[in-house]
Amino acid sequence: MLYPELFKQLESVRWDMDKDIPWETFDASQLSDEQAQTIKMNAITEWSALPATEMFLRDNRDDSDFSAFMSIWFFEEQKHSLVLMEYLRRFRPDLVPTEEELHAVRFEFDPAPALETLMLHFCGEIRLNHWYRRAAEWHTEPVIKAIYTTLSQDEARHGGAYLRYMKRAIAKFGNEAKAAFAKVGVLMASARRTAQALHPTNLHVSKAHYPRDTIQSRLPDPEWLEQWLSEQIQFDATWETKVVDRILHNMSLLMEQSFKTVQELNRFRKDMAATLPATGAYQGA
Repeated sequence: MLYPELFKQLESVRWDMDKDIPWETFDASQLSDEQAQTIKMNAITEWSALPATEMFLRDNRDDSDFSAFMSIWFFEEQKHSLVLMEYLRRFRPDLVPTEEELHAVRFEFDPAPALETLMLHFCGEIRLNHWYRRAAEWHTEPVIKAIYTTLSQDEARHGGAYLRYMKRAIAKFGNEAKAAFAKVGVLMASARRTAQALHPTNLHVSKAHYPRDTIQSRLPDPEWLEQWLSEQIQFDATWETKVVDRILHNMSLLMEQSFKTVQELNRFRKDMAATLPATGAYQGA
C-alpha cells in the first residue's frame, strides 16, 4: 500500500495556518479590489475538492489504498479554500464566499474511467502549481503572496503522490494504463491549441447539468478564470510551455522513454492503443 508512506511524507511537511502564514505582515495598501476578488474566486474553486472527492471514492470503490489517500488530498485541498477564506475574513470580510456560493460547486460528476481521471488530476496539479506560482508573483500584498506560494508547493506534492499511483497502475495493468495516461496527457499538454483553460475545474463533467456542468461555470463570475489567466496573472506562452514540459518530463519518467514533444507522446498513445482489445479499457485505478 502507498497510503501509509504518503501519509507520513505529507504529514512531515504540513503547514500550520496560524503559525506558518505571516499574517502580521499584512499591508492593506498592497491589496487592490481586483486582487481581492480573484482570491474569492479561487477560494470557491478550491472548495470543489468536495465533489471531486465524492467522485474519486465512488469510482474507486475497489481500491481502498487510493481511497484512503483521498483523506489526505481532500483535507489539504479544503484547507486551501479555508486559508483563502480566512485571508478574506481578516482583511476583506465583505468578500468572504457565502455558504450558498460554496455549495453551488457541489454537484455529482458523471462516472468516468478511473485511470484517465487519475491522469487528468495529475496534470491538473501540475497546472495549478504553475498557476499559483504565477499568482504569487502577480500579487503585491505580502501575506497573499506567501499563501499562494504555500499552496503551489502543496499542489506539487499532490502531483507527486498521484504519480506514485500511476506507477502502481502501470505495474498492475501495463499497456492499458499507459494508453489511458498517454491519451489524457496529449489532451492536457495541448492547451495552446485550444481557447479553453485545460484544468479539471474547467471541463464538462455532467451531461444532466450541461452547460452548467463545470466548476467554473458555477462561480459567481463564470468568466473569471479566463480573465485571471490572460489579463491578471498573465499566464502566457512561456508559462504554458513550463506546464507542457513538466507533463512531458513526467510522462518520460513514467513510460521509461523520452517525449520531447506532444506529437511524440501522441505517437506513443497510438502505439499503446493498438495493443489493446477493442472491447474497451479497464475502468479502475
